[in-house]
Amino acid sequence: MSLNAQISKHLKDVYFGGNWTSVNFKDTLADITWQQATTKVYQLNTIATLVYHCGYYLSALYRVLHGEPLNAKDEYSFNLPSVQSQRDWENLLEKTFADAAHCARLIKELPERKLNDDFTDRKFGSYYRNMAGIIEHSHYHLGQIVIIKKIILSERK
Repeated sequence: MSLNAQISKHLKDVYFGGNWTSVNFKDTLADITWQQATTKVYQLNTIATLVYHCGYYLSALYRVLHGEPLNAKDEYSFNLPSVQSQRDWENLLEKTFADAAHCARLIKELPERKLNDDFTDRKFGSYYRNMAGIIEHSHYHLGQIVIIKKIILSERK
């Protein structure tokens, strides 16, 4: 399997399942209501905010892989649009999962020689570094989501 196919699979696994941690976004979020997703626990970000945050970087990657300029800033990555209903929550999930699937497909189709190229600018490092970083970042926040979910569900009892 080519390196870009492995990266693509790794991205799909964290969002849709199949990774060696046996934890993924789709299964973890499947039974979360919009009220739970927007529940503030201690001083932590909400589940919805963390999903948006991870999706923000997926969306930026997706646009770059489509040949568009990088137009993302860390300072905007937590600017979750209002989630006031189940439909709002489902829209956020649908966009995140669609972007993950599209990114995985585009990564798989990316010529392997492109992995070492600068990701739009030398200061951002290579395509490989950015794609691996987005996957690591997703795993990190997925762990937070799992813990927040456990706290929310334990408080319902």
